[in-house]
Amino acid sequence: MFDPTAFENMKVVLEGALYDRDLEGEISILDRNDLINLAKLSRHYEITFSNRNGNGVSCTFILKAALENLAAELHPNIKNEALAGAKVLVVFKLEHENNQELHQRINELLIDIWGSERTFTQKISYNPLEDCSTITKEIFLDFNRLVLEDQIDDLLMMLDYIVDSLQKINTL
Repeated sequence: MFDPTAFENMKVVLEGALYDRDLEGEISILDRNDLINLAKLSRHYEITFSNRNGNGVSCTFILKAALENLAAELHPNIKNEALAGAKVLVVFKLEHENNQELHQRINELLIDIWGSERTFTQKISYNPLEDCSTITKEIFLDFNRLVLEDQIDDLLMMLDYIVDSLQKINTL
């Protein structure tokens, strides 16, 4: 009988929880990609959503598993439970005025919600040929570890933190 991988189980639980929230009207799912890289034998799943009543702030939840993660789970000679999981990355995307104080307020807000042991990276982009004060910002939230299958409940709790982050960023 087919036994789904940890990546597949986490993806299905996450996707189901997000679509339930979409059906309840809390969020709107904007995009979804489920990719298999045959050259590297890796998986990449991402789903993008926003608050139903948000003003342009979106979140992309990314779940990635490399060959070493799959091999650690399935290969009898390599069995290494510490690698049998997936990497999680959360990316918030928004547009706002290029204001140093606002950059700092967003960073402090996310640290208040997620804690200081996470890594936050803010990247901004704009067209330097246009006289425009509005930028597009992506905030990458890295957990600096693999998420294992027995931590699926943590993924579901993470969704509450994401929705809270979206709501609070919208109010800045």
